[in-house]
Amino acid sequence: MNYAEIKKLDVANGLGIRISLFVSGCRNHCEGCFNACTWDFNYGKPFTKDVEEDILASLAPAHVTGLSVLGGEPFEEENQAVLAPFLERVKSTYPQKDIWCWSGYVLDKDLLPENGRKHTENTKRMLDCLDYLVDGPFVISKRNIALNFRGSENQRIWQKKNGEWQLSEIN
Repeated sequence: MNYAEIKKLDVANGLGIRISLFVSGCRNHCEGCFNACTWDFNYGKPFTKDVEEDILASLAPAHVTGLSVLGGEPFEEENQAVLAPFLERVKSTYPQKDIWCWSGYVLDKDLLPENGRKHTENTKRMLDCLDYLVDGPFVISKRNIALNFRGSENQRIWQKKNGEWQLSEIN
């Protein structure tokens, strides 16, 4: 997997101060995407063990609330294979920190096992690590800059509570 960027001390992509990882590769190709350069799976730099260690070290300070994973598309099959073990490692190292993820895929339609056209053996592993999921493609005709943590009105913020996904009050 390649990544486009790592933002340290990011306050725009989730609650609190975060480390944000922008992965490369996306097949959604949403019109008006703010990060279209990340559609290419070869864009950016390789996500190596050294990069993984750097992110883990960056998460250590108490003022860092957690990790955000954006794209590109984290739930492309190629990215899931790399992100699932990495997110498990983040969660086991820092159980008190939350993990946010953005996906152009829809939780109940694309990612859950009963319907999931994007569901793989790694999807559940990823979802088990997440605390928040912002789902749905960016739709330019539904763009709304007043929304929290999303760009269009069709996108939803899910929060995991007691192991179950619920629409978040942040919506």
